[in-house]
Amino acid sequence: MAPETRAGERATVWGTFREAPLAVKTVLAGVLVNRLSGFLNIFLVLFLTAKGYSDGHTVIALGVYGAGAVVGSLIGGTLADRMGVRNATVVSMGSTSVLTAALLYLPDFTALLAAIALVSLGAQLFRPASATLLAELTSEHRQVMIFAMYRFGLNVGATAAPLVGYGLYNAGGHEYDLLFWGEAAIALLYAAFAWATLPARATRVPSAAGPKDGGPPGGYLAVVRDRRYLLYLVAAFCHSAVYMQYLSTLPLYMKDAGLALFWYTFAVSLNGFIVIAFELLITKLSQEWPLKLTVGLGFALVGAGVAFYGLPIGPAAVVVGTLIWSLGEIIGGPAVFAYPAKAGPEHLRSRYIGSFQFMFGLGTAVGPMLGSWLFLQLGGLVWPAVAVGSLLATVFGLIAVRRQPAAAPADAVTAADEVTPEPVATAPVKADVKADAPV
Repeated sequence: MAPETRAGERATVWGTFREAPLAVKTVLAGVLVNRLSGFLNIFLVLFLTAKGYSDGHTVIALGVYGAGAVVGSLIGGTLADRMGVRNATVVSMGSTSVLTAALLYLPDFTALLAAIALVSLGAQLFRPASATLLAELTSEHRQVMIFAMYRFGLNVGATAAPLVGYGLYNAGGHEYDLLFWGEAAIALLYAAFAWATLPARATRVPSAAGPKDGGPPGGYLAVVRDRRYLLYLVAAFCHSAVYMQYLSTLPLYMKDAGLALFWYTFAVSLNGFIVIAFELLITKLSQEWPLKLTVGLGFALVGAGVAFYGLPIGPAAVVVGTLIWSLGEIIGGPAVFAYPAKAGPEHLRSRYIGSFQFMFGLGTAVGPMLGSWLFLQLGGLVWPAVAVGSLLATVFGLIAVRRQPAAAPADAVTAADEVTPEPVATAPVKADVKADAPV
C-alpha cells in the first residue's frame, strides 16, 4: 500500500493520479480517448452535404444528434447502476464503434437519422458510468481533484479532436471512410481495454459519514423526490445554458456590432488555453474551499463575464468578459461536476450523476437557441438578460449544495485496495463540459 496522505496535506495532481487504482486511470484515459475520437459531431454536416443531402436535412440530423446525446446521459445512469460500470462502458464504446462505421453504408436518410441518434446516445452512456466509478474509487478528499482531471481529459480531447479528424480526412484522400473507421477503431479498442481493466462492480471507498448503502431501492423518481437536489439540477441547466452563449449568441452579436472575426477566434482560443493550462493548478487551491462557496462563485463569475460583453467598449469587452467567465469555469467546474456523486445515497449515486449530466446537456442544447432568440428580440440587451440565468444558478446552487461531512480518519483503509494494489490514499484533506464539455 502506498503511504497515506497526512492530515492537512493538499491533494496534488500527480499524487492523486499516482495513487489512484488502475480502474480510475483507465477511466481518465478513456475520457480523453472518447473525446479525442469524437469526430462525428464535428464532421457530420460536411459528411451529409457530401452525400448530397440538403441544408434542411443537416439541421434535422444535428437536432437528432443533440437529442440522442441528452437522452444518453439519462439512460447511462440507469445502465451504470444495473449493469455495472464495466459492462455499461463496453456497451457504450462497442455500440459507438459499430454504428459509426455503419454510417458510411446506410442507404437512405431515415436509416442515417436512426443511426445518428443511436451513435450519439451510445457515446454518452459512457459518461455517467465513468463518473460513478471515479466517485466510488476515489477517497472523499480527492474527488474534486479527480473530477478536475476528468474535465482536463474532456477539454484536451475536445480541443485536439478537430485536428485529428482533419488529419484522417486528408489521409483518406478527402473521403470519410478513414475518418469514420478511425473513430470506430478507437472506440472498439477502448471497449476491449475497459473490459480487461475495469471492475465489474466497484468496491466503494467508505466515507466517515453520510448516506450508506442499503437504502430503499429507487430510480430517478427517488432523485426527483430530493427537492434540494432538484434545485441543483435547475442551477446546472441555467448555468450550462448561459455558458454556451459564447458559441452561439456571441458571434451573432459581434457580427452585428461590426467587430472583426479575429477577436472572436482570439476569445475562444483564450478560453481553451486558460482551461487546459490552469484548471488543475487552480483546483489545488479551490479544493480546500467550502464546496458551497466554490460552486456559487463559479456560477456567479460565468454570469459576470457574460454580462460584461454588453459594455460598449468594443473588443475589450469580449476579451475581458471571456477572461472573467473562464476564471469562473476553472474555479467552479471541478466542484460542479464532483458534487452530484456526494449529493445523495450511495445506492443512487449513478442516478444522481446521470440526472445532472442530463440537465447539463439539456442546457447546452437549449441555451444556444434561447440566446439567439433573445438577441433577435433585445439586441445588445441580451447580455444582462442572459446573465439573469447565472444569477438564478448562483442562488439555487447556494441553497442546494449541502454541507459535506467530515473526512474519514487517517487510519481508514480504502476499499479501493480490494480492486487493485494501487490504492487511493484516504487521509483527510478538506475537499471540494469542452463541449460538450464545458463546466
